[in-house]
Amino acid sequence: MSDYFKHPTRVNTRAFTPAKAGAQLGNVANAGPRSVTSAFPPGPRPSPGRRGFRTALLLAAIFGTATALTARETPADLVDPFVGTLADFGQLSPAAVAPFGMMQLGPDTSPANHAGYDHAATTLLGFSHTRGVGVGCGGAGGDLMISLRYAGSTGAALIDKASETARAGAYRVRYDRGILAEMAATRGAGVLRFTLPRAGVVDLRIDPRHSYSKRLAASWGSLASDDLRADLVAGTVCDQGAYHLHTASRILVNGRPIHQTLTAGANDLATLHIAAKAGDAIEIRTGLSTVDGRGAASVRDTELGSKSLAVVAGETRSAWNHVLGRVVPSGSRDQRALFYTSLYRVMETPVAIDDADGRHRDKDGTVQTSPKGQTRYANWSLWDNYRTQMPLLALLQPERSADIAQSLVALYAGGKPQWSTPHEPFLTVRTEHAGIALLDMHRKGIVFDADAALAGMAADSDTLKRGTPDEQIEAAYDDWATAELARDLGRRDVARTFTAKAQSYRPMWRSVFQTPGADGDVVKARGLYQGTLWQYRWAPIFDLPWMTATVGRERLLGELHHFFDAGLFNMTNEPDIQVPWMFAALGEPQASADLIHRILTKPIAHPYTNSGKLPVPFVGRSFALSPQGFADGMDDDAGGMTAWYVFASLGLYPLVPGEPWYIVTTPAFAQSRIDLGNRRTLTIQRAGPEDGRITKVSLNGRPLPNFRVQHADLLRGGTLTVTTTRNVPQSHDTTAKTSRDGASRRR
Repeated sequence: MSDYFKHPTRVNTRAFTPAKAGAQLGNVANAGPRSVTSAFPPGPRPSPGRRGFRTALLLAAIFGTATALTARETPADLVDPFVGTLADFGQLSPAAVAPFGMMQLGPDTSPANHAGYDHAATTLLGFSHTRGVGVGCGGAGGDLMISLRYAGSTGAALIDKASETARAGAYRVRYDRGILAEMAATRGAGVLRFTLPRAGVVDLRIDPRHSYSKRLAASWGSLASDDLRADLVAGTVCDQGAYHLHTASRILVNGRPIHQTLTAGANDLATLHIAAKAGDAIEIRTGLSTVDGRGAASVRDTELGSKSLAVVAGETRSAWNHVLGRVVPSGSRDQRALFYTSLYRVMETPVAIDDADGRHRDKDGTVQTSPKGQTRYANWSLWDNYRTQMPLLALLQPERSADIAQSLVALYAGGKPQWSTPHEPFLTVRTEHAGIALLDMHRKGIVFDADAALAGMAADSDTLKRGTPDEQIEAAYDDWATAELARDLGRRDVARTFTAKAQSYRPMWRSVFQTPGADGDVVKARGLYQGTLWQYRWAPIFDLPWMTATVGRERLLGELHHFFDAGLFNMTNEPDIQVPWMFAALGEPQASADLIHRILTKPIAHPYTNSGKLPVPFVGRSFALSPQGFADGMDDDAGGMTAWYVFASLGLYPLVPGEPWYIVTTPAFAQSRIDLGNRRTLTIQRAGPEDGRITKVSLNGRPLPNFRVQHADLLRGGTLTVTTTRNVPQSHDTTAKTSRDGASRRR
């Protein structure tokens, strides 16, 4: 393995913000999952009675300590929502969220990341209902922020960090000298409850103008506490478009409506003064809709009804167990916790946006109704996650993927922008490469209107940018997907046209990428959106046979080794995250296995950011079970990175999205079981050490000599076995080690 890929003696000493200083300290203090390190003492409560006692027991089970949970931990209990919530490491939030849910009800702090929270922060601003999942720019969301403090309070509302606890679907914290805030979420609704430690007047404030992106409009439809309604418009991620959202909230005190009217003041801030006793519980129940306030109220009443906070949290925990439990890995608690935490992030997007009656707002602003039995999805970040997250959903969530695919097809109706429209139903980043995702799902047996998809993809081709080298490659990949789908559907004329169009990038590749020049390691050279020429060199993975024939297999392998030995690889962004797997595709499976094992388990040097190259690389784990969680500057990108981790841990990777096969490498777990549905189970087992030498791969006893397995073969179930032996380096072995000076192992 390259010296670059080993832990160097130098560390990055560049200045950190105070939050990032906390990151370094936080890694020590939070070596295990933050969510189970402590439990807070119960505050004063009214006498609970039998029902209240059951509720308290259920909440205790959801927010229990590690010791109490060990004997009965489920996949949802192993999730640590604090992973990736520190400063610029992941851009994630511990907000309460259900699988594929619109509602992300969680804390807003100062300072904050793109999702409104920083684990190192000690100042609480309030709690808002939406946020993006590890996305860039400044994020988006932060809608309808609610805060509560005692009247006359001055100074910052300080967080009691020892009390802060998060689980899959629930969050709680004490702040401001004892106020307890607890929250839980369903798909489109959420419950936020404040329990007061002492008597006094409290000020409830609800801010409709709070937003992580540009707030374009906010108005109150009703200020009645029994049905408080707001209509909101804000910029999507990077403010490239706008999304429209409607909320309906109900305020309760000790479970009863209070029949009050809030007062709207400067900047539309709504306030309510409440005289409270010690132990009083003030609850705000909110529904979200892409359509209107009536839809938001219906979502609230349908999904929450009169259920207690504990019941809502418990049902969402069960929903998480249902989707996470389809994969059961062996391994230590920490290994399984990081795996399920990663899978949890994968299963947060895209989001289901239908109201209770099936209505949703389309990308053109019109109100549509989903056919019975179907669900519309939104909240796209396809440039980031078409390579990993979408293929993982096709494998683990095939039923849901049919609705996701049909939702993607709907994007093409009337023309599809590459980013977002002024009338998005929910916060979205980008929709490039939707056609690649559709081809991939089509070839994996996901059923949708493929003819409509082909028509949309073909028309979309004329809108693609083709000016810079990366734009030419990305457009070529989209054209290749159109050609391949046309070929699958028997449209040979369309296939011929788009095959030629897809191959038109090749002269540019020979000129710019075959032998990168002096600017080959310059971030954004020659107009690249992100990354370097060396990193984009490998981007036409759909055309790997041509690339191999053009360069020559042996030379291409040598250049791959040089790419890693010279420190040119970037794990913190998507353009080259497939490259470690290319060794196996070219006949060197051990090199892939060694690289992936190191990325999964060891600190490595990360020299790149989106805007440049660091003078001294950041050194750390790419994925870790701590609030830092990721490398510096590494966003999860709507499950794009965590899906990479899940695939790598399972020992599979969809090297060419759009082709229905996976590269097989050494899995991190000795055994993983995947519920494929239809009473079929796939077992992936490793016979031998995880850092050993691969000797063979077989599916149900049938050898796979090229280290590839077809998606259709996996769906039949059975056992995929990767056999390894203890690795004993030999002097003539060119794939297991490298010289000290970083010279490439093959030339």
